[in-house]
Amino acid sequence: MLQVRELECVRGDHRLFTGLNFQLRGGELLRLRGSNGSGKTSLLRTVCGLLEPTEGEVLWNGENIRRQRDEFNSALLYLGHHNGIKSELTAFENLRLGSALSGGGVSDEQIYDALEKIGLGGREDLPTQVLSQGQKRRVALSRLLLSEAPLWVLDEPFTALDVGAVDRLARLVEAHLKKGNMVMFTTHQEVDLRAGTLREVSLDS
Repeated sequence: MLQVRELECVRGDHRLFTGLNFQLRGGELLRLRGSNGSGKTSLLRTVCGLLEPTEGEVLWNGENIRRQRDEFNSALLYLGHHNGIKSELTAFENLRLGSALSGGGVSDEQIYDALEKIGLGGREDLPTQVLSQGQKRRVALSRLLLSEAPLWVLDEPFTALDVGAVDRLARLVEAHLKKGNMVMFTTHQEVDLRAGTLREVSLDS
C-alpha cells in the first residue's frame, strides 16, 4: 500500500499543494488531475522519492520511503515526461541497458518480445534517434512489459501515441491491475480503462 500523509510542496515562493492525503492499494488506479502548473509532476516525483516534500511523508507498506529506499525502488517503475532513452542506442540496446542498471534478469528474447508487443516489430535494431516521437515513447513504455514492480507511476504516458498504441497501453495497465498491482498516473486524454478501482485526486480543489 502507498500512503501520502499531509504532503506539502513549495517551489520558490509558490505553494503547489498542502495537506494532501490519499492512499493506493493493490488493484487500484489513481488518476491525478489538475490544471497546468498545479503540481502534478512535482507530486509524482515526490511520491517516487525524487523530490523532498516541504512537509508530510510518503509511506510504502506503512514505512517512510526514505527509510527503505532499496525496497521501495525495487517495487516502483516511474516513467516521466522524458523518455529516458539514449538516442545513439537502438531500442533493444536501451532496454538491455535499463535492465542491467536495475539489476533485472531480462533475456534478449523477452526484450524483443516486449518491443514486438508494443508495436515496434522490425524497428528493434534501429538507433532511436531515427524513430518518431511516438515510437520513442513506445520504447520507454515497453519497460512496463519487462517490469515486475507492483507500483507504476506514469506521467502523461499516452502523450504522442496513436490510437492503436493508446489502446495497447490501456490494456497493459488493465492487465497490471488485474494482478493486484497499482497504478498512479496523469493524462490530459480520456482513456477507456475497464479494470481496477478508479480513484481520483485533484490538485485544483
